[in-house]
Amino acid sequence: MQVHVQNARAPGGRRGYARGVIRPAPTSASAPGAQHDGGSVVLRIALGAQLRRLREAAGRSREEAAYRIRASAPKISRMELGRVRFKERDIVDLLALYGVGGEAETAEFVALARRANADGWWQRDRDLLPAWFETYLGMEQAATLIRVFEAQFVPVLLQSEEYARAVVRLGYTGEAEIERRVQLRLRRQQVLDGPAPPRVWVVLDEAVLLRRVAGADVMRRQLDHLLDLSAHPAVTLQVAALDRAPHHGAGGPFTLLRFGATDLPDVVYLEHLNGAVYLDKPADVEDYVNLWNRLCVAVEPPPRSVELIRRIRDELG
Repeated sequence: MQVHVQNARAPGGRRGYARGVIRPAPTSASAPGAQHDGGSVVLRIALGAQLRRLREAAGRSREEAAYRIRASAPKISRMELGRVRFKERDIVDLLALYGVGGEAETAEFVALARRANADGWWQRDRDLLPAWFETYLGMEQAATLIRVFEAQFVPVLLQSEEYARAVVRLGYTGEAEIERRVQLRLRRQQVLDGPAPPRVWVVLDEAVLLRRVAGADVMRRQLDHLLDLSAHPAVTLQVAALDRAPHHGAGGPFTLLRFGATDLPDVVYLEHLNGAVYLDKPADVEDYVNLWNRLCVAVEPPPRSVELIRRIRDELG
């Protein structure tokens, strides 16, 4: 699904969003993200951004908006970032506060909010997922470009089933729960199977390939899986070799997400033990894009990365 923001002229003749209306473009099987279930999350982000623009154009503070819907300023911030679902009553009250009083325009916004609240395929496994991670799942499913630097484990989208099971076992013991978590990871990987998959560009520290998450047989098959995926037209794989100077990814793993929808910023995803940080301010994103560019130049190019993976695989016997 692509989301277009129709702009109007702001007071004083500047182009702005004082009366912007978000309109979903017709989808097709070939549209980026159309075959995925993350469109509701992207729409939620777009609607949240539009609410922020309307609030700013009306000269209202987050505190004023929060008072109108009997909430807190942090909730307004979460709404404007697309981190929470929308209540229809809140949408109506906020639009009225921001001077958007037309019945047709309000009804359209409310209808879009209902669509933005739609459940993704992962909802049946919500008991396994922290709330902060559900947002990432939706973004991952809707992204057109996913860039990942990882220094600990093979990223989920590139994991073999056996490797995924070994990683899950590091944190969980119940067999039924382990299997559900493994199947959840495999379901995420289906994003690469559609007719218009996202481009997935991964940089791995070589330590990821050497770390014995499981026995030699499992590791060998995981490396074979990476070699197979390196031939996937949507996958680019690079390795930061240990015999090179320290690289620019020393600050830790991160993910950069880009969307096909217009008017949506890139998002940086940083995960930690008990939560995650989502960065979408231009300055923050630019820092990570520059870091990514330096990293990709400093590490092994794709052909030599494949050779390195193959050599490590062969050394396993």
